[in-house]
Amino acid sequence: MSDSSTLRTEETQKTQVDSETAERFIAEKHIGERIKRLRLKKSMGLVELGRHTGLSASFLSQLETGRVVPTLRNLARIAMVFSKDLSYFFETEPQAMFRVHRRKERVRMPQTGTDTPAYFFESLGYMVPDRHMDPYFAEFVPLSPQHEPKAHMHPGYEFLYVLEGELTLHHGENRCTLGPGDAVYFDSATAHSYFCHGTKSASALIVTMHQPLPQPSAQTRNAFPPGIPRPTALPSNAPGIHERR
Repeated sequence: MSDSSTLRTEETQKTQVDSETAERFIAEKHIGERIKRLRLKKSMGLVELGRHTGLSASFLSQLETGRVVPTLRNLARIAMVFSKDLSYFFETEPQAMFRVHRRKERVRMPQTGTDTPAYFFESLGYMVPDRHMDPYFAEFVPLSPQHEPKAHMHPGYEFLYVLEGELTLHHGENRCTLGPGDAVYFDSATAHSYFCHGTKSASALIVTMHQPLPQPSAQTRNAFPPGIPRPTALPSNAPGIHERR
């Protein structure tokens, strides 16, 4: 075999290897699936995406299903349509969050900051890292009429759903009694407390969300007359059921 024939053979083999490597890389990064997710999030059809990119709908369909290997130029066109960097298609995808919390693994904790707890709670999300909400199961025990419930507050919002029994909730100037199936959603930066109403225990599902309260607009900030103090931020470390365990 001549030197030129050997060179052509080596180049052909190198092209085949590079093509196989590229296809495997494309498959591992799920580029076709990423393109389809971006398109569906925008409720965009293949024909519309084709108009924006100059690529045919049939080619885009093959691209999404992995039947063709995209060029960087084509990926760049698609990325621009969705305001993404080209690197978006090659970054490692985050793992989907999925955690199971078995009942037998939960820890029962008393209300903090008081010698006579009004409730005991179990975290339903303690194994989830960097979580954006904290779900709890809480059991409220009957207390003497002389007992003064301890109020607490923390940034964000809170949702409470009564499972059994009756529950009394104080939220700022508001006071209400909730029964099974009743629910309440409130900003938790306002001082609030809850306790069992009656002689039987009550239970509830409570979810605290770490979403900060909206900041007042300039118009609202200027609405206070001179000499009237503006409200200040509430402490974020006040004891209560929102504390992570």
